Amino acid sequence: MSAASILLHSGASVSAASASVAASVAGAAYLVAALLFILSLHGLSKHETARRGVLFGVGGMVIAIAATIWLTVEQLWGQPQATIGLTLLVVAVLIGGSIGLWRARVVEMTGMPELIALLHSFVGLAAVIVGWNGALDPGEIDGALLGIHHAEVFIGVFIGAVTFTGSIVAFLKLSARISSKPLMLPGKNALNLGALVAFVGLTVWYVITPDLWLLIVVTVLALLLGWHLVASIGGGDMPVVVSMLNSYSGWAAAAAGFILSNDLLIVTGALVGSSGAYLSYIMCRAMNRSFISVIAGGFGIEAPRSTDDETGEHREVDVTSAAELLAEADRVIITPGYGMAVAQAQYPVAELTAKLRERGVDVRFGIHPVAGRLPGHMNVLLAEAKVPYDIVFEMDEINDDFGETSVVLVIGANDTVNPAAAEDPGSPIAGMPVLRVWEADNVIVFKRSMASGYAGVQNPLFFRENAQMLFGDAKEKVEQILREL
Repeated sequence: MSAASILLHSGASVSAASASVAASVAGAAYLVAALLFILSLHGLSKHETARRGVLFGVGGMVIAIAATIWLTVEQLWGQPQATIGLTLLVVAVLIGGSIGLWRARVVEMTGMPELIALLHSFVGLAAVIVGWNGALDPGEIDGALLGIHHAEVFIGVFIGAVTFTGSIVAFLKLSARISSKPLMLPGKNALNLGALVAFVGLTVWYVITPDLWLLIVVTVLALLLGWHLVASIGGGDMPVVVSMLNSYSGWAAAAAGFILSNDLLIVTGALVGSSGAYLSYIMCRAMNRSFISVIAGGFGIEAPRSTDDETGEHREVDVTSAAELLAEADRVIITPGYGMAVAQAQYPVAELTAKLRERGVDVRFGIHPVAGRLPGHMNVLLAEAKVPYDIVFEMDEINDDFGETSVVLVIGANDTVNPAAAEDPGSPIAGMPVLRVWEADNVIVFKRSMASGYAGVQNPLFFRENAQMLFGDAKEKVEQILREL
């Protein structure tokens, strides 16, 4: 053997050994990152530990990205295209990280739901790209494993494409760029079921005969299905849709992990997918909605009748009278909604709460499970304004206390306090559990106008004898009440 061949052989051996060590270290790092992600989910389940949960998640992601970059460097080092590949990797990380930091800094809490929906679309699009790459360049796979690989590619592209367009529609609805009303195409249920049946058939076909045109067909089919699924769901169910899309993005990431043979993507995708699905199920139960109906694009739900007409005469109250009612009250419950977020009224609401408590008034908050546009939206706003955790209660914990309450302040809430859900079987939100604010002695509704809520349903609460409307910007009105007090 020549000296040159000996050097080449020894260099290849060292390179292989180095790559093996890198893979082992990366595997250990992925395991640590996965454990941190689990701790993050656990921490985010409570207000008191939420900050710690976020830090666990950030730490896990930093470890995962660092390990991936190091493993990529070890695998590419010494190859002809290494410089180009590593340069593209660094550029992608810098661009993506910069955009993420920028959006996180400038986004308002009111815009957080649509931002999250948009981020879900990125995960879906990434899964589609990874799937197509796996189809065009399967690598050194043959035999029975090649059929499994084809199935992974096909399923990954389908889930990713559904997530992508579904998340785009959710973003457009949440940001009010399109109507929040459900799209009711003729035979929409048959369209959804037909698309799923076609997907199963195309998957079998592709595994047997992996023609590129089949992948094109399933990509287009999934893009249309994702659009139709979310477009067919009304605004009242959009918080569940955001959670559902979170689950879809997790399964899309897991599918990408199978294609790339990346254990961390599989584990984290499964964590996100399962936790998002469970959260969607919990929210559906809280809203008395069918889980299958919501995830299947409103399967079996009839088009809601128009309920935007007036149903009586409302009464108005001025700031002085509202302040007098609060000053004389023994118990006050505040039920916030998305309108509070839009008006940025959480800070004066927190001041009002502190002022009333100083006067000896028992002040508490009642939070509906789907108040706002995102699970936990109102809780985050109140925590941001330093409202004590111990006076913030979930709907089930406080609903029986409204009958013994002097004044209820409904600040920007609408559908979550609508008595039609409990009293009108023909209402589109019939059966949805709501905060029974109308049982209180006095109800003051902070609202800009008499327009219906996000679900497009008029609220009979506005016309009750014990309810009064305080029109205007919620933040300004609360600040004026504070001055009166």
